[in-house]
Amino acid sequence: MQVLGRPVQLRGSALARVLLRAMGWQVRFEGLPALQGVAIVYPHTSNWDFVIGLLAKWSIGMPVTFWGKDSLFRLPLFGRWLRWLGGRPVDRHAPQGVVGQMSDELKAARRDARFMWLALSPEGTRKRQHAWRTGFYHVACAAQVPLGLVYFDYPQRIVSVERFMTLSGDTVVDMAEIRDYLGHHVGKRPSQATPIQLKP
Repeated sequence: MQVLGRPVQLRGSALARVLLRAMGWQVRFEGLPALQGVAIVYPHTSNWDFVIGLLAKWSIGMPVTFWGKDSLFRLPLFGRWLRWLGGRPVDRHAPQGVVGQMSDELKAARRDARFMWLALSPEGTRKRQHAWRTGFYHVACAAQVPLGLVYFDYPQRIVSVERFMTLSGDTVVDMAEIRDYLGHHVGKRPSQATPIQLKP
């Protein structure tokens, strides 16, 4: 694994930082390694993750694209709000198309020197599954962009956006590194965290 520096600096919302501090949370962030990338968030075990994650995003000033269940986007006002936040609807039964599309969009953003980061939960749901979904890995490898490892640690009340890596393409090696870094952090409902391993 290659650990990357963080030359891209952002300016976030002071109000969001105040709100997080009032809730007892802190965000650790020192910049991004590139204008384009994929960030995975782990563990995802509660609806509160979305609230804390949204405040953290605003606090560091990081516009992101994210995937969500297509059914959520069919709700008139809520779906419009999700799109405004950067959401993209995904049919969980047929995700292959969005993976290729997102890879192409990241490549285009890199060619044009435009900012674009995809943020998602590889667990795919807040309930425990057998393994992670593979979309994040395929997108980052195909687009040749950095992978950010973001964690929520509820006992310590920390959101960390500090670690970035370049995937090697060897899933065994890469997932071992990801597991070593993210595996000991605890979500709001620890029993619902999905093991850090890819689906076959």
